[in-house]
Amino acid sequence: MYTTDIYEGMIAETINISGYNNDEINAYFARPINKEKIGGIVLIHHLPGWDEWYRETTRKFAHHGFAAISPNLYFRDGHGEPDDIAAKVRANGGASDKQVVGDATKAMKYLKNLPYSNGKVAVFGTCSGGRHAFLAACTEKGFDAVIECWGGRVVMNKEELNDKQPVSPIDYTEGLNCPILGLFGKEDQSPTPDQVKQHEDTLIKHNKSYEFHMYESAGHGFFYYDKPVYRPEACQDGWEKIFDFLDRKL
Repeated sequence: MYTTDIYEGMIAETINISGYNNDEINAYFARPINKEKIGGIVLIHHLPGWDEWYRETTRKFAHHGFAAISPNLYFRDGHGEPDDIAAKVRANGGASDKQVVGDATKAMKYLKNLPYSNGKVAVFGTCSGGRHAFLAACTEKGFDAVIECWGGRVVMNKEELNDKQPVSPIDYTEGLNCPILGLFGKEDQSPTPDQVKQHEDTLIKHNKSYEFHMYESAGHGFFYYDKPVYRPEACQDGWEKIFDFLDRKL
């Protein structure tokens, strides 16, 4: 708990880590300066790219007492303005599921190997990052909690599958071995409320530990304060639920 008489400090910087296939990639890393063992958070960025919102959110997690890392999933596609790189990746069909999950898993192992780690790491993502967060937690061991924010295309039909996304993530639900928190908007079209219900029903079917929250007046991306989709009340409540969840699980 924060009081006004305590020291508060943070380190935030770009670092290099080993990613999928042992490729060297860069990542944004932030942690509080303290002497306690702390949990970690891997942030999987959304399709718009490794942008300012994800760097801010990495620092937000550090401010709340976690070691947080956001790997640059588009590192292999070159460097420049985040929007330009994201457009290039989208034109090429996006990053493959195997590569994204591999980068996230290596980031998780990086956090667990830190001398001040308490040994627990959650994975967080919004939009496509929410989808990948769920996919990573289902297919890789080592994640202790998953936060999926409006993860689109967790439920995919056969026509949507391709070489880079060969399996619908919902089909991996049985492999989930950690609790999941899901935040969704009722006005969203990806995922739709029906898809969220299917997602939830599958978690129940496999007896998974989950907490889902649906916001009536929110659509896709309601945390993004710089976009028309921003919904302050839903955003504030969502963040409160995230930190309560992490305090209990990490």
